Amino acid sequence: MTHTIHHAHRHAVWDNSILPVLTIVPGEKVELDIVEASDGQVTLRSTARDIDNLNPARANPVTGPVYVDGAQPGDALRVKILELQPSGWGWTANIPNFGLLADDFSDSALHLWRYDPISLAPAAYGKHAKVPLKPFIGTIGVAPAEPGQHSTIPPRRVGGNMDLRDLAAGTELILPIECPGALFSAGDTHAAQGDGEVCGTAIESPMKALLEFEIIKDAAPRFPRLITAGPVTRHLDERGYFITTGIGPDLAEGAKNAVREMIDLLTREENLPPIDAYMLCSVCADLRISQIVDAPNWTVSYYFPRMVF
Repeated sequence: MTHTIHHAHRHAVWDNSILPVLTIVPGEKVELDIVEASDGQVTLRSTARDIDNLNPARANPVTGPVYVDGAQPGDALRVKILELQPSGWGWTANIPNFGLLADDFSDSALHLWRYDPISLAPAAYGKHAKVPLKPFIGTIGVAPAEPGQHSTIPPRRVGGNMDLRDLAAGTELILPIECPGALFSAGDTHAAQGDGEVCGTAIESPMKALLEFEIIKDAAPRFPRLITAGPVTRHLDERGYFITTGIGPDLAEGAKNAVREMIDLLTREENLPPIDAYMLCSVCADLRISQIVDAPNWTVSYYFPRMVF
């Protein structure tokens, strides 16, 4: 049996007192209708000026909650992502005071995307580039045991805004359950994102997600786990990568420096304006910790797929 939850049933906080909109038994399927991360504040008619007026209290809403009958604290919830149906449009923005390089890029910027939701052909970034797409769910999780309202912006032990690009169709997610019924919700769907989501946004895109749920008794992991259905980077590998690094004793500073180096490279080699290089990095380039054992300095690397150009 398949149930559907309309995007009107959404909330912008995790709170275990929010009443479930649906109760299911393990093995049943649920289709979630998911709005993009601005909660409808950004549309295809929006401009960069609209980014300045975003209401942060509405950001990153999730659809749900779903009560899974029989789920108890200490159990694990297995969520199978069966299908994702993208909408064909999305947005990427630089939001002032948000993102890895917020000190470097203080002005609002916005890029609106259109793409084919059936073929998922690479989406054009103006005249500069075409980005390979990989739809996934950015925010997916269950309610925490701690009472009260908790922001959906940071990820948590019980999941949430993990922004893991591999939460795509075919993936299984295993979550620790802290509340009776699990109280599952999901949102923040993306058409594409680089690992790191460095400017703070990906290709934020509405979608429908078909999910199936199982309970694994007394098997809660300490943190979420994923099982993918196959390779995870083939959509980017075709022509190799530009790679930059940041090296030093602080991982966050290393990440910033690796991204700054990539922006400098793309500005010089591909004639991109710096803000466009930054936003393009956020949707298709991957931050990696390449070395964290050779004290006192660690190596952070940044991989930008050359097939984009």
